[in-house]
Amino acid sequence: MTNTTISAYAAPAPKAPLEKTTIPRRALGEQDILIDIKFAGICHSDIHQVDGDWGDGIFPMVPGHEIAGVVSEVGPGVTRYAVGDRVGVGCFVDSCRECDNCRAGLEQYCTGGGMVGTYNSVGRDGEPTYGGYSTHLVVDENYAVRIPESIPLDAAAPLLCAGITLYSPINHWQAGPGKKVAVIGLGGLGHMGVKIAHAKGAEVTVLSQSLRKREDGLRLGAAHYYATSDPATFAELAGSFDLILNTVSADLDLNAYLGLLRTDGTFVQIGAPENPAPVHAFALMGGRRSLAGSMIGGIPETQEMLDFCAEHGLAADIEVIRADQINEAYRRVQASDVRYRFVIDIATI
Repeated sequence: MTNTTISAYAAPAPKAPLEKTTIPRRALGEQDILIDIKFAGICHSDIHQVDGDWGDGIFPMVPGHEIAGVVSEVGPGVTRYAVGDRVGVGCFVDSCRECDNCRAGLEQYCTGGGMVGTYNSVGRDGEPTYGGYSTHLVVDENYAVRIPESIPLDAAAPLLCAGITLYSPINHWQAGPGKKVAVIGLGGLGHMGVKIAHAKGAEVTVLSQSLRKREDGLRLGAAHYYATSDPATFAELAGSFDLILNTVSADLDLNAYLGLLRTDGTFVQIGAPENPAPVHAFALMGGRRSLAGSMIGGIPETQEMLDFCAEHGLAADIEVIRADQINEAYRRVQASDVRYRFVIDIATI
């Protein structure tokens, strides 16, 4: 493939509605693959970046880092994939490849200049990256993963961000049989956390503002479901959990939630709140508790997550939309009106 122009949906300016446009895609390099994108998930972080919540962005911006598609062309040096393979691309498309983290398969924590985001970033060629709300993507084969045949492509797309974002801390803190895990928030991230932790053998509790989604939580694998708007919840569950996964971006009283941990328990921050949160030293010292963070996952772990999901019959709960419904979907995500991930049918671009 030579340099070409493809169709996409982009935000022309911060906070602007997305509109149909065209963008360039580079010619295939030695180790590049061309992906015909079939589906792209809508992550809340897409909305944050379009709105400029995380700093200045590169506009026009084509969001999308939950990408599922099929290889349609390969560069001459490609060895991992062949035309017709089902592949996915997540939150990054390159990294330095040389730092200790990259060599360890932790590319998301690249210290050699940082990972190159799938969109709203600048690639090695000095050009801006454009994401998955588009018909095609050119990516180095080392930054794509194989989607198992048993996972439908539409339901696989959100696994490339929501799935790995929860799998990684569940895996790292070894949530399994005998462990009690709490998931804060039952949204796009949280619903995958419940499914994966349950499949790993942990006893899962959902902590949500209300009991509105209780039936869903239990169906997805939670053993218990509590409303955090009820102060009695914090008294009843004090000292209960080995691991708490916070998937929400709201400002929480971390000290209250740290009190829900057992001795040596860990609270993991996954959502990205706008404001810093005060933490009292005694909330940590009192039970040798840990406050940690986790961000997506590296390429090897993302492949491991997909294979795990295939083995256990897991995928995202989705609502497939047309491309011309993206702006409406953004409004619904902000209103928490989605169960549990919007996925764009790219054929409709």
